[in-house]
Amino acid sequence: MIGNKNNSKGRLEVICGSMFSGKTEELIKRLKRAALDKEKFVVFKPKTDSRSPKNKIISHGKNEIGARVVENAQEIYSCSKNYDVIGIDEAQFFDQDLVAVCNKLANDGCRVIVSGLDMDYKGNPFGPMPNLMACAEEITKVHAVCIDTGELANYSYRKNTTNDLILVGEKKEYEPLSRGAFIKRMEKREKKK
Repeated sequence: MIGNKNNSKGRLEVICGSMFSGKTEELIKRLKRAALDKEKFVVFKPKTDSRSPKNKIISHGKNEIGARVVENAQEIYSCSKNYDVIGIDEAQFFDQDLVAVCNKLANDGCRVIVSGLDMDYKGNPFGPMPNLMACAEEITKVHAVCIDTGELANYSYRKNTTNDLILVGEKKEYEPLSRGAFIKRMEKREKKK
């Protein structure tokens, strides 16, 4: 067990959605609330996420919080001793080991808050996110606004045709789209092949 925590207080919370939906903003909000409640917290992000400075995560709304860069999920566990709350941003970039690590931390009495894309650029479940959602006590799905229809955006449409699963980017590489707009764009892309 990590520290002297009561393991009945452990829990897993997942914040998911498309790009530009406010996932990191919600994560930061929950972590700042934990700090106000005098809970000791630590935040992790994967080495793959190269958009922000190494020692912090920054939301699109410009809120930020200190973070540690880690190579893998096991490193999260080993660096989480003596913390009440564990924050993890960009969880989709970790492998499936993240699910076991998050469960172990929650079983040890930690509140674990994970943020990440639930679907990749093709609209398929992304990385460990579906399994994290299955194990979570709480799931918060946030949405962006579709740039084509103004409806809720559930998809992260990649503007270029690169087939790499991981392409870290921002608004010049991705757009938030509703289901209907996403399907139309993907069909159009298929016709061009």
